[in-house]
Amino acid sequence: MGQLDWEAKGRDEQIEFLMDEYGEKIKRLVYTYVKDHPAAEDLTQEIFIAIYLKLNSFEGKSSIKTWIYSIAINKCKDYLKSWHMRKITVQENIKDLLKSSRRGPHDEVLEKLESEQLVDLVLKLAVPYREVILLYYYKHLSIKEVSEILAVSESTVKVRLHRGREKLRIPLELMERGEVNG
Repeated sequence: MGQLDWEAKGRDEQIEFLMDEYGEKIKRLVYTYVKDHPAAEDLTQEIFIAIYLKLNSFEGKSSIKTWIYSIAINKCKDYLKSWHMRKITVQENIKDLLKSSRRGPHDEVLEKLESEQLVDLVLKLAVPYREVILLYYYKHLSIKEVSEILAVSESTVKVRLHRGREKLRIPLELMERGEVNG
């Protein structure tokens, strides 16, 4: 869609286009942060409401994709810091102690990806490493786009990618040798 086409559309048409174009991608990204399907769906809706309300403030200094991902990541981080999320996390930890271990809803997502074990390892990384690896390898964004989305320098993205890969290297080598159970 060209710039003139975009500007000619009303805000409702613009948000509809953005939801069609980025809805599923954003929901998957949100899930990598919250690891809960219902929460990911609710948060995705909140993200698109925020995008709708902020559409007039989009200045085009970055791509619309970068702008949307920035909003989504910031909403996810806010959610993870919230009192509500901390309370839910404590409740879930208690439930996990009381329940026998079993596979959770995140397994549905992992089964769709190339390697369940690899994705599991990535999801266990600290947020700074996890987000750059997910954005760079799974969302196929450039280092420049990742730096814009996360509001950090390109060198910070490169360092986080390097450290994230290093944190994955030994478990991956063990997996390849069959020394780690899924």
